[in-house]
Amino acid sequence: MLTTPTTRVLGSPELDDVLAVLHQDPPANAFVTARVLDSGLEAPYLGGEMWGYYRRGKLTSLCYAGANLVPISADAGAVRAFADRALREGRRCSSIVGPAGPTARLWARLEPHWGPARQLRPRQPLLVTGAVPRGITPDPLVRRLGKAEMDLVFPAAVAMFTEEVGISPLDAHDGGLAYQSRVAESLGTGRCFARVEEGRVVFKAEIGAVTPDICQLQGVWTAPDRRGQGLATAGLATVLAHALAETAPVVSLYVNDFNAPALAVYRRLGFTRTGTLMSVLF
Repeated sequence: MLTTPTTRVLGSPELDDVLAVLHQDPPANAFVTARVLDSGLEAPYLGGEMWGYYRRGKLTSLCYAGANLVPISADAGAVRAFADRALREGRRCSSIVGPAGPTARLWARLEPHWGPARQLRPRQPLLVTGAVPRGITPDPLVRRLGKAEMDLVFPAAVAMFTEEVGISPLDAHDGGLAYQSRVAESLGTGRCFARVEEGRVVFKAEIGAVTPDICQLQGVWTAPDRRGQGLATAGLATVLAHALAETAPVVSLYVNDFNAPALAVYRRLGFTRTGTLMSVLF
């Protein structure tokens, strides 16, 4: 029995205990929960490590350490322990993202060693809905894209990523191969939706992380010359209908608090706020 607070790397024998912690906040933990369910906490498939924090022998907090560093249900003691471990192992992540309070405390400990960040997004509303919006006509031209349409959607995906993150995925050390693989996976699983006009994507959105409880929308983008024309509202109504009918009973997403047009669209679609995330981008 572990009687003092401690951390260790978790694996498949701890799967049920890990899921119990993740299920405390399905919207905030959707991305990590999906990774855990897909991999069964088997190291070759998890895409990183899962650190567990134990207090009085009970697993109380987690931290996913992969391309993203993600604190989960982390109190002050867990934040200290995760920060110490992250500093010992060195920065391997391209971002830190999680509930705003614990993420801010984690970054306060890491910033003297890992900073400065390229960008800070301290307040990102986390929104959810469980219903197809009323009074909004879904866009009949928004459709599911297939595997053969990579060349069609990839320029729009790159434009979305560059606008959102501030750097192009093509500038990564691998020349964008990892990002290309992620887009291909979205197409292959039938989770990428778009409106195509005259051979180009003018609206797109993807169903990203999926668990039995919730799915998360990502990659929402409208071509700059088509903004303000209602494409995002009608297009997302179509995507929401697919997501709720085929994927999960609740749909979530998070958005930058300074993105007033996007927040207005999500309010019209019936999304309500359930929390606040924070992102630290390197």
